[in-house]
Amino acid sequence: MSSFIQKNMQQDTAQLSATLALDTSTARIEVQCLLQHALQVSRAYLIAHPEYVLSDTEQSQYASILQRRLCGEPLAYILGEREFFGLMFQVNAATLIPRPDTELLVEKALQCIPKNASENYHLLDLGTGSGAIALSIAQQRPHINVVASDFSTEALHVARENSRRLKINNVNFCHSDWFVALSPQRFDFIVSNPPYIAENDAHLQNGDLRFEPRTALASGADGLRDIKKIISASHQHLKPNAQLWLEHGHQQASQVRALLQQAQFHNIHSALDLAGIERISGGRQNIDPIGASH
Repeated sequence: MSSFIQKNMQQDTAQLSATLALDTSTARIEVQCLLQHALQVSRAYLIAHPEYVLSDTEQSQYASILQRRLCGEPLAYILGEREFFGLMFQVNAATLIPRPDTELLVEKALQCIPKNASENYHLLDLGTGSGAIALSIAQQRPHINVVASDFSTEALHVARENSRRLKINNVNFCHSDWFVALSPQRFDFIVSNPPYIAENDAHLQNGDLRFEPRTALASGADGLRDIKKIISASHQHLKPNAQLWLEHGHQQASQVRALLQQAQFHNIHSALDLAGIERISGGRQNIDPIGASH
């Protein structure tokens, strides 16, 4: 046995930094996270016990997950969790990894949904994945009714488990290919972080994206195939004057606004992320939408 914490942490930080092109601070944090995971201890424990000596079993467990990270596997998949909007979500290879950019979609919904909204308010999260968006909104608006749908049964299993573990009870989960299984339901608000990367985009071969589910990332030759489907079908599932908001790529905002305009939405606009990039776009359903029943 050897004292890993004292002797090896700096070495592994340097190796991780060089292999994955991470800055030293990020690499050090990742090494700490991997060690915490292998030992099942807190960061405070590591700091308070620099003299701790790993057992052979612990050393083997740590070496195994460090190698996975050195091969590029996302830290979130190795740890099995990722923090999003102040909540900790379980994730695995069947779900996208929740990212800070997507919190903008949650913030937009919360700006629009009254704090005293009741069970008569219905929100839909299309392509829920781990459930991060739906559950974050539902946790902040505990009296509204939320439906979270996904085409992947494996992803829905993760989302349901997150709902159970976080004790968020106002979300119903639905196995659906976009709106197919949701007819004839109508909603006051629809959100979605759909696939929006072009199928031949080189970024799909880089970093974490290599390990994430391709069906949740790529969407046709221009990345807009699923966004077009959602916008065109959404009128049948939005109440009059209800809103639809979508996350999209950093260069797609003008195209998404044009699609919303073609579909006769109004009050169409985009919102900026912390970097000043237009990352979500949306609009309101016409008061008397095409095809609405009277």
